[in-house]
Amino acid sequence: MKVVVLTGPESSGKSWLATRLQKHFGGLQVDEYVRHFMEQNPRDTCLADITDIAGGQLAWEDAARAEQPPLLILDTHLLSNILWSQTLFGDCPSWLEPALLARHYDLHLLLSPEQVEWTGDGLRCQPELAERQAFFEAIRHWLVRHQQPLQVIEGDWAQRQDRVFAAVTQLLEA
Repeated sequence: MKVVVLTGPESSGKSWLATRLQKHFGGLQVDEYVRHFMEQNPRDTCLADITDIAGGQLAWEDAARAEQPPLLILDTHLLSNILWSQTLFGDCPSWLEPALLARHYDLHLLLSPEQVEWTGDGLRCQPELAERQAFFEAIRHWLVRHQQPLQVIEGDWAQRQDRVFAAVTQLLEA
């Protein structure tokens, strides 16, 4: 099983590309649990919610891993929970980083916020490119510091799709 994570700031194409990857390559796709959580709990989230959000993300990921698909496509993973918790609340449950580091991911596709427009959807909160760029850099810094396999994806929507498809093709052929 190859595990690919789409990561990056909001409105950089994670969900859009995850869906396209699944349609093109097959496998299983795991969506972003926080969206489900926020739809079920229509209120401002708080630090106490992070444990439930991260636990839900892990449960969805674990259920998909248990099926042992040839390709597992994650719309996000715990790193987003860690960074959003730190960004929004200045703190993060201590168990999240060790839980993330205990898992194996074959490739992180880090999506740049540049060259694509931010689209509000009622849940997103970083319309300024500088905010999204800072989030992108925090993700990159964490992935590099922890020696995680990483490929930065830039360009317009068509270029992103081409680059993501090429990266996954190369991973599957390795």
